[in-house]
Amino acid sequence: MTIDEMKARKKELGLTNEMIASRTGVPISTVQKIFSGATKVPRKLTLQALEKVLSQPREEKGSLSYSDVPCGPTAMVADSAPAYKARKEPHLYTIDDYYALPDDQRVELIDGVFYDMGAPAMVHQKILGDLYILFRECADRHDMPCEVYLSPCDVRLDMDNYTMVQPDLLVICREYDIHAIRYEGAPDLVVEILSPSTRSKDMLLKLYKYQNAGVREYWIIDPKYQEVTVHYFEAEDYRPQRYQFDMEIPIAISKGECKIDFSRIFKGLKRYYDE
Repeated sequence: MTIDEMKARKKELGLTNEMIASRTGVPISTVQKIFSGATKVPRKLTLQALEKVLSQPREEKGSLSYSDVPCGPTAMVADSAPAYKARKEPHLYTIDDYYALPDDQRVELIDGVFYDMGAPAMVHQKILGDLYILFRECADRHDMPCEVYLSPCDVRLDMDNYTMVQPDLLVICREYDIHAIRYEGAPDLVVEILSPSTRSKDMLLKLYKYQNAGVREYWIIDPKYQEVTVHYFEAEDYRPQRYQFDMEIPIAISKGECKIDFSRIFKGLKRYYDE
């Protein structure tokens, strides 16, 4: 198989990068780099291992779960209760169900389960608006071939029929259909701003989903503790990097050329924290 054929087969089978890594023994970082295009010439033995798994017949949806891969976070998700109880497998909710919801019902669909998304707090929206401006300024200043989008923007993360998320902010640095009703696949960078109702979902479930879908960089902004945690999944010695609200934060996918001066955002918030 060619890489493009493998990508198509991966989509057809509904497999995540971690599922493929678990079944092939290929490191998850290697799988991510191959499917994201970061690795231009993969090793022959690696391609043979991937092809062996991707050549297998499709399993019925519902037979795969987080228990199929190590360290699945499902049991740890507590703060974000599903908006609707999913039907018994294999009859999970699908993207068709997602689009059939009333216009005033804002949810995310993750692995066949709906998660409610309440109206964000004012501090959430202020951080998001200011952050969008800084990301846009940075991309323009450094002539980065990237576009920045704000929520609500549908992202069909796994390119299957069981997951549709709405990141607070997403950065896309590749070709895509600007006329589409949603973005297909994993954005290059995703930002989520924590709130009490989404804390566990963003820190655990979405961290798991974004990493294994091929997102290259994930920022988690915590207004409560005035902290930003950056996950740069492509790093050879990957580990989360933490920054305070008064610090300058490099955008890893720009190789550090582009930086966000978070103190500019914090300046407008500081008086609320001082009260």
